[in-house]
Amino acid sequence: MTAPPIVIVGGGLAGAKTAESLRGWGYDGQLLLVTEEPVRPYERPALSKSYLRGRSGFDDTAVHPEAWYAEHDVELALSTRAVALDPGARKIELEPGGTIAYERLLLATGSRPRRLTVPGADLAGVFCLRTVADADAISAAVTPGRRLVVVGAGWIGTEVAASLRRVGLEVSLVYRSGAPLTRSLGTEIGVVFADLHAEHGVALHPDVTVTAVRGRTAVESVELSDGTSIGADLVVVGLGAEPATELARTAGLAIADGVLTGPGLATSAPDVYAAGDVANVTHSLLSGRVRSEHWWSALTQPPVAAANMLGHPACYDWIPTFTSKQYDVMVEYTGHAPRWDRIVFRGAPASRHFTAFWITDGKVAAGMTVGIPGLERHIRALVAAGAGVSPAVLADPDSELAELAATATRQKKEQSMTHDHAQDRDHPEITEGLRQWYDACPCCMSQALPEVKQALDEERAAAGPV
Repeated sequence: MTAPPIVIVGGGLAGAKTAESLRGWGYDGQLLLVTEEPVRPYERPALSKSYLRGRSGFDDTAVHPEAWYAEHDVELALSTRAVALDPGARKIELEPGGTIAYERLLLATGSRPRRLTVPGADLAGVFCLRTVADADAISAAVTPGRRLVVVGAGWIGTEVAASLRRVGLEVSLVYRSGAPLTRSLGTEIGVVFADLHAEHGVALHPDVTVTAVRGRTAVESVELSDGTSIGADLVVVGLGAEPATELARTAGLAIADGVLTGPGLATSAPDVYAAGDVANVTHSLLSGRVRSEHWWSALTQPPVAAANMLGHPACYDWIPTFTSKQYDVMVEYTGHAPRWDRIVFRGAPASRHFTAFWITDGKVAAGMTVGIPGLERHIRALVAAGAGVSPAVLADPDSELAELAATATRQKKEQSMTHDHAQDRDHPEITEGLRQWYDACPCCMSQALPEVKQALDEERAAAGPV
């Protein structure tokens, strides 16, 4: 009798990479990927940048080529909703598709954008940005000279403002804080982004909220809490997102700012796992839980979930990372600092060429480079080691970050605090499937099989250039 399939619910990067990782492990059973969208899985970061500006197409954002799914015997259920989950019976109800049994299940349901809830928010020309269909609708409304109001100055809001200003729209950025990105980065750095957008002609409206959107059949203006009225031809709402937990909640899974999982991505229900935006993970290196809505988490969690789904113990210990490019300024943030005691700067923030370190309880909780490439791995090592580095040393440009990171890593090992999720585990034979997985995504392999990744790195190095 044929075993039920492994079912993956969610058509983003996390869902597609889980399918890839399962096949990489050599799983050859039925594999069903369910997505509400009518297109194959794709990555979202470009939607607020190059895709929105028409500089890249859908094939550039897709996780895999269209033929990959048939070649790897992955069934895609497009335009299909998972409407009910019964973990006790190991069944899931699909619409369309009815109720089916599953062997194991992964939730990669992602997150949903927060919507504007004021009079007129349902007028034509008011958009959120989450899906490729959203991006297509916004792009279709973009004509140089039109007036855009972006509501919210987090990462999505500021990226959309930068992207559409570059293609000639008149942009106004409305936000309730004193500067953009203050919730994530603090006021000192938020001011840097305020100045950046102002220099590019964006009209800034800090410390206000939207009270109404006005228009007869489509948006014509936006009213603010300070009494200002801004003329608008389109509005993009960037007020953040909430984890899409409806399916998990009604199934009785443990929920708190996402679906709660252990370090192996297992949920409170047997043989049900979660990855990506929706997963609130007990992190094996960082203290407490971490839920990250960034690309790197959706890339690096699936191989850990897949390993555990197939009985190969693995723990998630990737330090969160994300990047953003606005105009010609590149930002790379590494770590997790939901709160901090102080920010230490190496270089002047106003120069837009600096490194910042968020210090929590005397340790480096996160670091960010602005206009300085190549430091991410050193910051990652400082965060992973739980390093307590003198603020004066962190701020000193003559203190090599690579040396600080190496010292912190060595001290952590000497104290026997290093977490090695591969220890006490039999190393699997390097099969052809694992070689193909290495070729497709060595970063993914490094999460679940670091020792195999290292062996294949050495093998390829010894073989020389192909």
